[in-house]
Amino acid sequence: MDPIDRQIITATQAGLPLVKQPYQALAQQLNISAEDLMQRLTTMQNNGIIRRIAAIPNHYKLGYKHNGMTVWDICDDQIDRLGELVGQLDFVSHCYHRPRHLPDWPYNFFAMVHSKTEAGAALQQQKIADLLGEHCHSNDILYSTKILKKTGLRIKKNVSS
Repeated sequence: MDPIDRQIITATQAGLPLVKQPYQALAQQLNISAEDLMQRLTTMQNNGIIRRIAAIPNHYKLGYKHNGMTVWDICDDQIDRLGELVGQLDFVSHCYHRPRHLPDWPYNFFAMVHSKTEAGAALQQQKIADLLGEHCHSNDILYSTKILKKTGLRIKKNVSS
């Protein structure tokens, strides 16, 4: 990573500028062209330096107060296939495979759902259960009780060696 890439990460770690053309504004701030900025971001993504550029909504402020992590005990040999299907559901913000911790925690698949009502979240959970079918042995839903600060990579602006 060269000094310009480091400047890009430092300038974006708190978010993009909230203007009509954020990439152009950022490029101007860094004294590079917007095309160079976009190419560098793409290269950093392709090289695994950054994973993604995405909005991080505050679901509570949008009225989605019933945010639940659905947890599932599904057949290990089906988890990749079923995970792809669940991840495509429009009400699932993210899902992932995690190891079980038996005997206390049998769940190996997680999918986050967001709803304005508890009944709506339960309906979403049921839709996932229907999709998983016979490959699901048990499930539960764990509701958020507070908002945690979501942040990505943070690097210091001036790092001395």
